[in-house]
Amino acid sequence: MSINMKAIRILCTVFGCSVFASSNVFANESVTVYAAASLTNAVNELDAIYEQKNKVEVKTSYAGSSTLAKQIEAGAPADVFISADVQWMDYLQNKQLVSATDRVNLLGNRLVVITPKDRPIKLKMDKNVDPNKVIQGKLCTGDTKSVPVGKYAKQALTSLGWWDKLEPRLVETEDVRAALNFVARGECQVGIVYATDAAISKDVVVAGIFPENTHPPIIYPMGLVKKNAESMKFYKFLQSSQAKTVFKKYGFSVLK
Repeated sequence: MSINMKAIRILCTVFGCSVFASSNVFANESVTVYAAASLTNAVNELDAIYEQKNKVEVKTSYAGSSTLAKQIEAGAPADVFISADVQWMDYLQNKQLVSATDRVNLLGNRLVVITPKDRPIKLKMDKNVDPNKVIQGKLCTGDTKSVPVGKYAKQALTSLGWWDKLEPRLVETEDVRAALNFVARGECQVGIVYATDAAISKDVVVAGIFPENTHPPIIYPMGLVKKNAESMKFYKFLQSSQAKTVFKKYGFSVLK
């Protein structure tokens, strides 16, 4: 019995030290980032680099920009917000939750049509094309009223004269990654996502790239929600040459 108790005490001591060590990998400081779902892979990589370098915990939340902006408006504890369009950053600025002096247009992207890799199609992005002759199944993209990729998609389809033809088969999702996953699983024949999302999935291929003049520029603004030493440091890090290299690796164009 005494041997077992001794073993338990040793295990508890070791375990206790392990818990103490893991909880103190970071200093007491942390920074919380709310970022558009399309940024998930790039920001995760940058979080890891920043944490290792600064011993500061980076907490992240990814979703559609509309969802994140509404959460911030409701008091969610974000320090830094990166939106996939200018409108949702403007929304927070108008609510006086982000200052005009504490935001920057960080990244750019392209809008593409994707299909499952095992069922590829080629789609000519032209007003003279009838998309229904190529697309017979469902079309997935973000919510066209609120999610940036969905809003860009509706604008692009309208510009090409395709909206009325394809809208009846539209499946609207909560963010761009949900649309990507629907296509990757073959639940939608085509999807409209960002070029960076298409690039990270081995299960989809690009069927067409929307001409840039069919929709407003895809701009990712970044803003400070809470201005403190840690948030400002991370805000500046995301504009550093090291961060630019990572963003470019995932296919984003760097604007700042």
